[in-house]
This record gives sequence, C-alpha cells and structure tokens, in this order.
Amino acid sequence: QVQVVESGGGSVQPGESLRLSCTASGIVFSNYNFAWFRQAPGKERQLVATIISGGRKNYADSVKGRFTISRDNAKKTVNLQMTNIKPDNTAVYYCRMGYGSAWSNNWGQGTQVTVSA
Repeated sequence: QVQVVESGGGSVQPGESLRLSCTASGIVFSNYNFAWFRQAPGKERQLVATIISGGRKNYADSVKGRFTISRDNAKKTVNLQMTNIKPDNTAVYYCRMGYGSAWSNNWGQGTQVTVSA
C-alpha cells in the first residue's frame, strides 16, 4: 500500500524556486520520519533530505543551502522548498516514510521536476 502522494513538480528555469509537497495517510504522521529522494534519468535513486519525527533535518551535500525540508504534522504534509534550482536537479522526486531506522519500500508515483533554460 502506497501511503504517500507527491505533488508540486513542474518545469522551471535555473535559479528559480519550486516547492514540492508530500502527504501521507494511514499512519500517525507525527511519529514518522520522512525523506525526499530523487532519480534522474539513467541514474540511481539518491537521498536528498530527511526530516525526523522530532524535527531534525539532514541534507545531501549537493543541496545544502538551497533546499529546505519541513513538515507540518497538523496538515500531515512534508515539503521540500527548492531554491536556486539547477539543471542537474532535474529528476523525479519521491517521498519516503520511515519509523526509527526502518524505511518504507512502497514508492509512489513521484513528481517530475524539469529544470532547463
């Protein structure tokens, strides 16, 4: 059962901003960890950012200072604010949920981000 739904992707030019959103269902949202992954064409899926249930955040080095992950437990939403976006950020972005050190292997549709001039 896929319990996350990603949205907010689209086409954007370099330097612009975009915010992705992820909603989760079927869980006590506030107890779960979340992560954003992305997969570029011909590349492996890679971790972009995590946010733990208590709010601690971690980022891949490639996005530090440009991307911000956040969560709204009341709205059961996880966001990824992407600023100063770059062409190599083009990918399908996926939301993943986890508990403790375990992560779900149920991947949703993802949301496509295309960055080009």
